[in-house]
Amino acid sequence: MEETTGPRPLRGIHVPLVTPFDTGGRIAYEALEGLAHTALDEGAAGLVALGTTAEAAALDPGEQGAVTDLCARVCRERGATLIVGAGTNDTRTSAARLRELGERHPDATALVPVPYYTRPSEEGVVAHFAELARHSPVPLVVYNIPYRTARVLSGETLLRLGALPGVAGVKHAVGGIDQDTLHLLGGCHPDFAVLAGDDAFAAPLLALGAAGGVLAVANLCAGRFAELAALWRGGDADRARPLGHALTALARAAFAEPNPTVLKGVLHRLGRIPSPAVRLPLLPASGDAVARTLTRLEPLAR
Repeated sequence: MEETTGPRPLRGIHVPLVTPFDTGGRIAYEALEGLAHTALDEGAAGLVALGTTAEAAALDPGEQGAVTDLCARVCRERGATLIVGAGTNDTRTSAARLRELGERHPDATALVPVPYYTRPSEEGVVAHFAELARHSPVPLVVYNIPYRTARVLSGETLLRLGALPGVAGVKHAVGGIDQDTLHLLGGCHPDFAVLAGDDAFAAPLLALGAAGGVLAVANLCAGRFAELAALWRGGDADRARPLGHALTALARAAFAEPNPTVLKGVLHRLGRIPSPAVRLPLLPASGDAVARTLTRLEPLAR
């Protein structure tokens, strides 16, 4: 397929790929490429490199670059969207990383977390993203995940972020459907993409009009999540509801232990990656958690 350049619209399901390791603890690049192509074959709109699900914090800079390069190549070959995790809780460092990303992959979109640990004010969060957007060579997606960042954002602040030039969307993962979520979905510009970021709440967010999702459990069945998004876009609630309930049950099983441990256990059991290994401080998932997730996955398989 002919390669294309430039960021693509943020619509549909984007799969934050796990980073498979071989039995010696090295990245299994062949398996990673297989996961990437399978996700796109099943209907995913794009891939996410260096997300939490990728254990990005446990990869050294060389590994991070190699993983991103592989995902970028696959996305260019397949005409898919590339999103790359970037940014820290420091504005200057985040800006430098965005510049590096733009130089290496100008067709990427950056997934940038709300500054974590330091807990800036909401005005500080807006100023952080305004500064990044002014200088970033690639579009930004705000990663709003307060149970990791310790910074809750109001619906009005989310709308202000969405109005910044260069901010293309938000990965919204607040652990529920709250009033701020409804305010965001009801008031954002059509070109600002709200992407479901909590797998267990993907179905209701899609029903409420989210543009798509960045969903870890889509590593297991990207096609069914893509189908769910298409059903809600088409207004087919009768088919969307039962599928959404089944995918929610799968997500609850897969997140019973720290992500991505259960996903890796399942993918290994399915023969899609060479080992279930994760890097410390994570520990491999229990056999029971893997078995329960496989039980939920089986009726979704085609």
